[in-house]
Amino acid sequence: MSTVTETGTGTGDAVQPVATGEAFHAALDGGPARPPRPSAAAASLAFTWRAMLKIKHVPEQLFDVTAFPVLMTLMFTYLFGGALAGSTAEYLDYLLPGIMVMSVVMTTMYTGVSVKTDMEKGVFDRFRTLPIWRPSVMVGYLLGDAFRYAMACVVILTVGLVLGYRPGGGAAGALAGMGLLILFAFAFSWLWTYLALLLRSEKSVMGVSMLLLFPLSFLSNILVDPSTMPGWLQGFVDVNPVTRVVAAVRGLMGGEPEAGDLLWVAVACALLVGVFGTLTMRAYNRK
Repeated sequence: MSTVTETGTGTGDAVQPVATGEAFHAALDGGPARPPRPSAAAASLAFTWRAMLKIKHVPEQLFDVTAFPVLMTLMFTYLFGGALAGSTAEYLDYLLPGIMVMSVVMTTMYTGVSVKTDMEKGVFDRFRTLPIWRPSVMVGYLLGDAFRYAMACVVILTVGLVLGYRPGGGAAGALAGMGLLILFAFAFSWLWTYLALLLRSEKSVMGVSMLLLFPLSFLSNILVDPSTMPGWLQGFVDVNPVTRVVAAVRGLMGGEPEAGDLLWVAVACALLVGVFGTLTMRAYNRK
């Protein structure tokens, strides 16, 4: 049963009825309907669009996926081509897939830097209050950066074609190689999001990332054939995950894919997302 009481503040005040009980709830129910909670896909795409807008307003952050890959490709081709392979054209066939992997893998660290920057600005405090799928924030970062990885691949392939590179696998092999690399970069980026939630500053995230990426990138099969290295170094190169990714991408682009390399990359991607994705979200929920 609903009741109505009258209130007034003093002599001459108008008497205002105050609804209680069922009347109060009826007034609330009659208001505008609450919007439905966004799906996981919709929330992830919204944060992806946010990452894309950041690129639009700060286009300088595309430097590392445009100018840097071009510089690396030209520098290593003409510095080492004649000495290592006898000609720049022959060396380019071996080098270009490796340079593509190195440029994209080294770019993945900026995902962690972006996460840490937003944390220091307090943006995450707002994100955690939203009624959304919790991982969508991180997935949005990673999908936004996937656009940057694709741009780096296209830039390097374009430069290679101008210099005379012709993928043995044709257009299909080149696209498959780039797709596999972007998939690995997406999975690998979960490591940096986890570090961003653990470390104290943006500089520390970048420092630790470079400390890990430099040996993984240069102690691999990117620049030279591992068979020319000392035996003790070959042991590290053989277990280096970047070596396996380069071999898989090189095989696809060259038209001679190895099933073992492709399977290794697929398993590595699943493990990276399963382990570091879980650790990232656990650390995110505890912050």
